[in-house]
Amino acid sequence: MISIDKINFSYSKRKTIFKDLSLELPGGHIYGLLGKNGAGKTTLLKVISGLCFPKCGNVKVMDFAVQWRYPDLLKEMYYLSEELYVPAVSIKNYIRVNAPFYPNFSLEQMYDYLKAFEIEDDTQLLTRLSHGQKKKIMICFALATNTKILLMDEPTNGLDIPSKSMFRKVMAMAADENRLFLISTHQVRDLHSLIDTVIILD
Repeated sequence: MISIDKINFSYSKRKTIFKDLSLELPGGHIYGLLGKNGAGKTTLLKVISGLCFPKCGNVKVMDFAVQWRYPDLLKEMYYLSEELYVPAVSIKNYIRVNAPFYPNFSLEQMYDYLKAFEIEDDTQLLTRLSHGQKKKIMICFALATNTKILLMDEPTNGLDIPSKSMFRKVMAMAADENRLFLISTHQVRDLHSLIDTVIILD
């Protein structure tokens, strides 16, 4: 599903993040992306999603060249950033506006996930919620898109212990052999029971 062939990437001439990096990631796995701060975990997720562009090499997702961000690819890929931006709308309206971009979005699953995280009032304004609550809602939305590829950057940051446990449960519910999850994390203990393949960036 994801094919990376000898990419080079740097933000400045002084520091190279990737040099001749190659990866082949087939579907049906939950990948854990590990590495020290500054190793390039977030950058790699952005490169895969077409938000950053390598200086050379090729990145293909589902046989699409990601830099062109074709609609047929974007409807099958979701990137959940660690840095959340939420508009000043209710949960219900956020779903109404954004769900149509994802043909396989399941409203039933969305509300099942919200209920699992004990979020039952969908009239709440996103901007008035705590960081942890926002994170739960965005995780629920990401999973409910049912995209073939789901990229998540530090999804458990900001979650309390019970919510981390529930995160593992809803992730296990959402995973299947047709999907690929790539999760960047420092919190290996939060995800060790989920991850079946580890990628370490050095």
